[in-house]
Amino acid sequence: MNRIAPRIVRWALAACLAAASAVSWAAAPQPKGQAPGWYRMMVGDFEVTALSDGTVALPVDKLLTNTTPAKVKAALARAYLKPPVETSVNGFLVNTGSKLVLIDNGAAGLFGPTLGNLVNNLKASGYQPEQVDEIYITHMHADHVGSVTSADGQAAFPNAIVRADKREGDFWLSKENLDKAPDAMKDFFKGAQASMKAYVDAGKYKPFDGPGELVPGVKAVSAYGHTPGHTIYAIESKGQKMMFWGDLMHVAAVQFPEPAVTIQFDTDSKRAAPARQKAYADAAKNGHYVAVAHVAFPGIGQLRADGKGYRWLPVNYSGNK
Repeated sequence: MNRIAPRIVRWALAACLAAASAVSWAAAPQPKGQAPGWYRMMVGDFEVTALSDGTVALPVDKLLTNTTPAKVKAALARAYLKPPVETSVNGFLVNTGSKLVLIDNGAAGLFGPTLGNLVNNLKASGYQPEQVDEIYITHMHADHVGSVTSADGQAAFPNAIVRADKREGDFWLSKENLDKAPDAMKDFFKGAQASMKAYVDAGKYKPFDGPGELVPGVKAVSAYGHTPGHTIYAIESKGQKMMFWGDLMHVAAVQFPEPAVTIQFDTDSKRAAPARQKAYADAAKNGHYVAVAHVAFPGIGQLRADGKGYRWLPVNYSGNK
């Protein structure tokens, strides 16, 4: 009996300690939030860093066109989603070894309080805004151009040249177009003009005219339709390739299975739809990576043909960079 008693005491003490530990862990506050939003991979000798500007909830069943709300909801349900869909806004930093190029840059404060994280995530990834040499804009909607300017109207990337297709700047930076735009569209023009002003005034906005190489290994590829000068970008190094699609894709769960689906934000849906379909088919045929502004972060993956549509294959995570 004397030998058993100490064992009982030890068991009771262990049980008490375990219970106290469980209570302590259960009472711990939840930190909330995510880790800094950046992801890095190599394309040949080029380093690509995906940068999250945040997410925004979009009523995609009301925004997508050339379809019906019922079809949109059914496609979302197959992906365990429902409207409004929490939608990523991504930018991409490309280090070619000689140039540091930012492709799209998020919304800053132009699209609500859940966005505006790109500059901080760029810093968290190991770079500073002052190091960026060039900024390539796919188009001048607020969620792609907003972060080029800080809240006080100064250039957020003071040493960078900003580049976009000439047609894009001619459309969105025109006061005449702003004045005659419908009320629902005026904020699009105001956002683009406010974002670009510091660079235009400093002579650091350098538009290009159509497709062509901008720096060694980085090309502009015209994909007009979503906006008048919508442009996608291609990088190639050591036989590897990645395309940066801008707004050729908004809702992966809907538009990859049904590539003809468009969106109300398209300036010209009749041109936007074939531009999307061409890019999807090219990616599936050639197997190169694509980087997409509104696919779930990091927004990088490949496509495989799947019936009349496509299947999205997200990049396989690697911690060895």
